[in-house]
Amino acid sequence: MNVIKKLLLLSILFIGTTLAAQQLPQFTQYMYNTISVNPAYAGSRETLNVTLLHRNQWAGLEGNPRTNTLSVHTPLRNEKIGLGISYINDKLGFESTNYIYGDFSYTVPFNKRVKMSFGLKGGFTNYNLNNPDSNDPFFNSNFNNWKPNFGAGIFIGSNRWYTGVSSPRILNTDLNDGEFEALERNSYYAIGGVVFDLSYAVKFKPTAIAKITNGAPATYDLTANFLFNDKFWVGASYRLNDASNFGALLDYQITKDFRIGYAYDLPTGTIRPYTGGTHEIILIFEPGKRKTGPMKSPRYF
Repeated sequence: MNVIKKLLLLSILFIGTTLAAQQLPQFTQYMYNTISVNPAYAGSRETLNVTLLHRNQWAGLEGNPRTNTLSVHTPLRNEKIGLGISYINDKLGFESTNYIYGDFSYTVPFNKRVKMSFGLKGGFTNYNLNNPDSNDPFFNSNFNNWKPNFGAGIFIGSNRWYTGVSSPRILNTDLNDGEFEALERNSYYAIGGVVFDLSYAVKFKPTAIAKITNGAPATYDLTANFLFNDKFWVGASYRLNDASNFGALLDYQITKDFRIGYAYDLPTGTIRPYTGGTHEIILIFEPGKRKTGPMKSPRYF
């Protein structure tokens, strides 16, 4: 069984590298990590937001994909400008990709409830290939390369709904410049969601995100969450693409400043017999809102 797992992982890595498809990682809890794909989201939480996320994809498969993210963003004093910075580390076998990007947003209010934000993202992507096996028939070299890139996005919403479109990496950049391509492909995202009151204590929040990448299959995530007493979220998700999966989500407001979430995905494709699924943990820190001025409505996005 271990031999089969290794061959399966090697084939995934070989196909992904040979076809030059270096893509941004995907998250089941995308609705809480929007800054990773849309710079216009920076500052939209109306307070400092620090988000940590760990994703262990296809657990049990040796060398499986693992992703760690850290993002920090906040509005400035005039509230029209938001700034942020994000770091993503994505590993697959002996491949590692690091993304370090800054975010800038400018907000134009439509009215007292609805705002439109325009965002820019800029930074560097690092591609690292470190294969300790010098006898590997496919990869017997090591690479470490940095390349700049930039992105843009638009975000529109209120405390009850939102929608946005973005392209976090606009340039098609070869991260390797070596004997094979490691092309960072341009991706386009569309995201949206809304909150409905089902009762005084229960709210329903459906969300969706679509990802379209040049040279790769489109991906669509549909998620439905229920919020109980503004503290506990429970929901389900479905990802539709060439490797579809079902997921379950739990989210709990530990204190007024800290929230923790967990998501589990079960793949439905050919890889299912070889893995125990995908685990994703998120921790969000948001200190209390400003003391001055009128109290603002709670934000669900």
